[in-house]
Amino acid sequence: MYFKKLIVGPLQTNCYILACKKSKEAAVIDPGGEEEINLIINNLKKNNFILHYIINTHGHIDHIMGNKLLKESTQARLLIHQLDAGRLLEEVNEKFCVFLDRKIVSPPPDRFLVDGDEITLGSLKLEVLHTPGHTPGGICLLVKDIIFTGDTLFAGGVGRTDLPGGSYSDLINSIRGKLLVLSDDKIIYPGHGPASTIGQERRDNPFLQY
Repeated sequence: MYFKKLIVGPLQTNCYILACKKSKEAAVIDPGGEEEINLIINNLKKNNFILHYIINTHGHIDHIMGNKLLKESTQARLLIHQLDAGRLLEEVNEKFCVFLDRKIVSPPPDRFLVDGDEITLGSLKLEVLHTPGHTPGGICLLVKDIIFTGDTLFAGGVGRTDLPGGSYSDLINSIRGKLLVLSDDKIIYPGHGPASTIGQERRDNPFLQY
């Protein structure tokens, strides 16, 4: 398995490149910046990877900003949960665009993800966990000993729930019901900030200590 993290976009989003070394099939998770698309494409070319999927853990603009350019350059399929592909997220992102002084538009998804889906990259299997709370259609992706948590769970924190569609009770229920049931040694790679483990968050995350 090949894995690389890039920090992209104005909100310092963690973008991940994941690939099967044997088949050369790759996915990019949360391309949240436009200026860094060439970095992603150059990495794919350098490793002779073929980008099959662009996966958004949720629909906020800092996680989808590079969708259009990356899809146009690679013809990869765009995947997102259906609940984050509609008007609600468009309205939230329109507010974000005001601060960026430009309009950001993502192409429509090629496939809607649901809880329990599997995304195949050669010998790799990514399991989709629907974890609503930060957004209605937020997902996490589990592959081997790694889980990409988007803006659901951070090292020492959890996703904000004060934007339209957010729900603190749903978020905590998602974390407890889908993430904390995993083994302590699972490594979490969140949408922002450093990595952690399920065990460390179970013990030390102040939002989960009750």
